[in-house]
This record gives sequence, C-alpha cells and structure tokens, in this order.
Amino acid sequence: MDSITHIALGACVGEAFFGRGFGKKAMLWGALAQSAPDIDFVAAFWMNTDEYLLAHRGFTHSILFALLLAPVLGLVAERIHHPRNIRLGKWMLFFLTEIGIHLFLDGFNNYGVGWFEPFSHYRVSFNAIYVADPFFSAWAAIAVILLLRLHAYHPRRRFWWRFGLILPLMYLGSCVINKLVINSEVKENLHNQHISYSRYFTTPAPFTNLLWYVVAGDDDGYHVGFRSILDKRRDMDFTYFPRNDSLLKPVANHEELQHLIRFSQKFYTAEMWGDTLVFNDLRFGQIKGWQDPKGRFVFHYLLNHEEDNMLVVQRGRFAGWDEKVWKGFFRRIWGN
Repeated sequence: MDSITHIALGACVGEAFFGRGFGKKAMLWGALAQSAPDIDFVAAFWMNTDEYLLAHRGFTHSILFALLLAPVLGLVAERIHHPRNIRLGKWMLFFLTEIGIHLFLDGFNNYGVGWFEPFSHYRVSFNAIYVADPFFSAWAAIAVILLLRLHAYHPRRRFWWRFGLILPLMYLGSCVINKLVINSEVKENLHNQHISYSRYFTTPAPFTNLLWYVVAGDDDGYHVGFRSILDKRRDMDFTYFPRNDSLLKPVANHEELQHLIRFSQKFYTAEMWGDTLVFNDLRFGQIKGWQDPKGRFVFHYLLNHEEDNMLVVQRGRFAGWDEKVWKGFFRRIWGN
C-alpha cells in the first residue's frame, strides 16, 4: 500500500493497542512502525534500477525482518517511556503487529512481497487491491485526523479507531470477493474462446476495485483484456501480445535482463521502439488500455538506455489522461 495508508492505519492500531491516555504517543509509534519496512527506499540511491526492483519489498518486508526489528523497537520504546507501566513484552507484540500488518497488506498488491527472504525469493502477490485505493485508505485517514483533534481521554476515541480499522477491513474483504467473481467470469471466457494459458492473473485498475486488468498466456505470448464487476456482457475482448523472446537473444546473458525476468515472474514481452529494445512487465497494466487495447504498458524498461529507467514501475501511468480519458475510464468501470 502507499505510505499515507500505512501511516494512518499504523496510528489507528497504536490507539487501539494502548487506549486512552497514551493514545497520541502510541499513534506516533504506530505510524513509525508501519512505515519501517519501507526503509528499503534508501537502497535506490546506490543500486541500479534493475537491482532495486528486486530489493524493494524484499528483505525489509520479510517475516524474519519483522521478528528482528520488533524487539529492537520494543527496547527503544520501553527505554524512552520508562517508568510508564507498559511491559517490554507488550511493546514487542505491538511492533510485531504493526510490521506484520504492513507485510500482510502489501501482499494484496501486484508488486510482490518477499515474506520468506532470505530463504526463498518467492514473492507473495494476491493482486486484490490497487496500491493506492482511496476507498480503502480514506477511512483510516479520517479517523486519524479526528483522533488528533480529540483530547487524550475523550470517550469518542474508541469509536474513531474502530472506524479507521473496521471499514478498511470490510472493504478489503469486498475486494477479495470481487476478485473471486472476476476470476470466475474471466476463466469462463478463456475456456469459451479456446484460449490456452499456463500463467494467468487479474489485478485491479487504478483507484478502483470494480474494473480489473486481465493477463493470460504462456511462453509464446499473452492475451490482455479488461473486465468490470458491472459488465452486463458475458463475453470479453482480448488483445494478443507476442512475447518476442527472439528480440532478447543478443542480451540473453546480461544480468540486467535476468533481474527483469525474475521480477516480472515471466509476465513480459519485448518489442522494438525504433532502435530501442524495450522490456515490458505486463503486471502493472497498460496506459489507457481499456480505451486503446494496443496501448503501451506502464512498466517499460529501455534495455539499451538504462539511464532513462528511473521510476520505471509507474512511468507513464497517467500519460495523456485528459478529461476525455477520465470520462472513458469511468464509463468502462460502469460496464460501458
């Protein structure tokens, strides 16, 4: 999830954990603890882009990292707030809970999280909620604003931390249900259209859980499409993209390419833009793909122009999103 969401949820969990009287200090500790796994952003200052793609949400998002960091933060907090009657064990459990929630929630996005690092490089990715979904994040943000305004012993504090935690949890549950519905409908379409595939995923379009991006295929190429929960038509339209592995043969042994293939979980295509060899990671969607089925993919890595690959994961996400595109986006969400 985005940083603001982690901070807001962390603050609500802090309030819930320690209750009235200590709430605002606990909110601050909660916000810091929920942000701790994202310390890996500093690695971007010395790593190449392809290396950082694998480092981000890697070890600092692992179960081992949580188990190591929670006692350290617990000792620090216990020392700072001594002699307040909060046991070290409670502090440690608090920090373990906060970091665990961060790792759990990030697993629902499409980037992938290294829960089992360094023992396994497998990335957990449930692809159930967009990384920045206002319908998930708004409730905790509202709760934090009001908790900060209320004095430490105000009787309404309990209501607001519950508001900030229960509504996001309910929304996350609805996201999982939407995914199950979409998966059922998409697989029915793939079967009816005789599309064979060995790899497949669905993931939400930006800022919504109603419109879903679909990829299904194999080592030859991928069928890409969009499906809305509100679609009235049973059938779907797919656009086929060949994987074009032959284009990658000149750089097949380059470590950079091997990092990208591993990061993409093999959901990739290659293409030429003039004299530029481009690697597309299909998991992050297309730029205006619901409007332009042949549109470029958001994640496009320029293999022979590495210096131009900053912010590669979300590069061009909203390129050309004018009023007409936004209206088309909302029409597609509503099943039109």
